Amino acid sequence: MATLKLEIVTPERKIYSEDVDMVTLPGSEGELGVYPKHVPLLTTLKPGELRVMQNGRETAMAIGEGFVEIKADSVSVLTDMALEAKIDISAAEAAVERAKAAMKEDQTPEQVAAIQASLQKALAQLHVKRRRHHG
Repeated sequence: MATLKLEIVTPERKIYSEDVDMVTLPGSEGELGVYPKHVPLLTTLKPGELRVMQNGRETAMAIGEGFVEIKADSVSVLTDMALEAKIDISAAEAAVERAKAAMKEDQTPEQVAAIQASLQKALAQLHVKRRRHHG
């Protein structure tokens, strides 16, 4: 069976590089499922859950904002955050609370945007963790 070379890169390092059967991405237009021989595509990602199907096993990661380049035989994800499902739920919940508290204070539009971005990332982590925990 054909496979895709999936690479996930953050500003710090390449965190994932393996051949996979399919990948599901949180695209800006909604969930995007990618199989081998997909049409070439360059699109943006929103914080959410990236799922990888490999040898019949599905794994999930919480990812932040970024871009994805899809080719017939590869998927390259460039994101500011990628965490496997081993997520520290209390740290993510604390980040949500900090962001909510900060939103109540007077902030510049830039600060509000930064707070909302960190809130989205924390919520993405919690979503992935809860799905895995109860699944």
